[in-house]
Amino acid sequence: MADRTDTPSAPPDRPAPLDGAPGYLEKRTLRRGSAGPLLLTGLGVAYVVSGDFSGWNFGLAQGGFGGLAVAAALMGLMYTCMVFALAELAAILPTAGGGYGFARRALGPWGGFLTGTAILIEYVLAPAAISLFIGDYVESLHLFGLTSGWPVYLACFVIFIGIHLWGVGEALRFSFVVTGVAVAALVVFAAGAFTEFDAGRLNDIPADPGAFGSSSWLPFGLLGIWAAFPFGMWFFLGVEGVPLAAEETRDPARTLPKAMATSMGILLVLALLTFLAATGAGGAEAMKDAGNPLVAALEGDGQGHVLARIVNYAGLAGLVASFFSLIYAGSRQLFALSRAGYLPRFLSLTSRRKAPWLGLLVPGALGFTLAAVTGDGARMLNVAVFGATISYALMSLSHIVLRRREPGLARPYRTPGGVLTSAVAFVLACAALVATFLVDVTAAVIALGVYAVAAAYFALYSRHRLVASAPEEEFAALAAAEAELARE
Repeated sequence: MADRTDTPSAPPDRPAPLDGAPGYLEKRTLRRGSAGPLLLTGLGVAYVVSGDFSGWNFGLAQGGFGGLAVAAALMGLMYTCMVFALAELAAILPTAGGGYGFARRALGPWGGFLTGTAILIEYVLAPAAISLFIGDYVESLHLFGLTSGWPVYLACFVIFIGIHLWGVGEALRFSFVVTGVAVAALVVFAAGAFTEFDAGRLNDIPADPGAFGSSSWLPFGLLGIWAAFPFGMWFFLGVEGVPLAAEETRDPARTLPKAMATSMGILLVLALLTFLAATGAGGAEAMKDAGNPLVAALEGDGQGHVLARIVNYAGLAGLVASFFSLIYAGSRQLFALSRAGYLPRFLSLTSRRKAPWLGLLVPGALGFTLAAVTGDGARMLNVAVFGATISYALMSLSHIVLRRREPGLARPYRTPGGVLTSAVAFVLACAALVATFLVDVTAAVIALGVYAVAAAYFALYSRHRLVASAPEEEFAALAAAEAELARE
């Protein structure tokens, strides 16, 4: 067969050369130079911005204001350290594989596959969950007389996947505009909410006397800080996906680190403003169960109806921005894993407009089915967070390994603090992974089940059929050859 790459003499964990497959990579190329630093910065913010409008506030029910504040600060530190580490890796290995490519170079085929699978779990389930939230917003805003249900979810996937199929440049520009609307609304919200700010409302959740270390600031004790980790992540979840645009970026070695650092800085500011303004205006007790916390904060005293309406519409824009950008990230991760043979190779075929059309349609169909059948957005997001934390630990570990194993590797950008920075990210990622069991054991078990099935597929089938000419595999082969020469 034309695409078969395994040969009888190939070692089990090393890709064999392509045999008789002319044009393999030509059928699997993305549009180069479509993204500059501004669009990439917008992409980094777009991945995350919906988390500022809702979701984070449920952490107040786990840790109170103090617990969530500490959790968000620690998760902000984790993401900042990880972004700096990934910026270095992206400058070294600017491929569409992103985190999978980094782990492939540092940890071998198994490490690459496990990292890529974890990222794929995050980027397939998160859009499915967000489509449900979009449906809820559409219904609450009485748009077009629609109610939340499968027609709305289907429209989301069809319309926004269609824009992606049109072309990456058009897709990123659309995402940038919608993200700009959402960010502007968050700033306006904060300005309005701070006029109603009352520090006494921050700690109005009654303390649990049975919780160790409980107080007015930590009503659920010290354990509440740990339980709030997954919700602290909502302010930043997804920003690590910027390197997935590497093959469509102009001068990625310079552009990616700059865009990643800038987007992370914007997200830190937005997290601080949103968290303080909403909790201080509406109160922690009222915010902890609110489905739309920013609107609830503005309407808590019956005032600010017009501003609340504006923020409500902007919340829909934020959901659309994250939904749209996460579809992009999932398609590029699937494209890279498929192109290298870790997943079925037909999934990496690209269209005449250089869009991975099956990489968009297949996850889209899966996401729509999950949304329409389960209707459980919170559970799907918890599964996505579980996958994300696994990938964070493995990507941070990859930075440490490459620094130790290949100190002389050309590094156009170097992580401030070196391995200490990535070690901090690794430890916090492991802590966040364990914290997911404190919040939703069922979601963690579901994610582990999916992970186990994927690992079995790789062990029994695809690890013997990797594509040597895929960029991530070529990087790894070159590193192995250089190491062999150094030993001689």
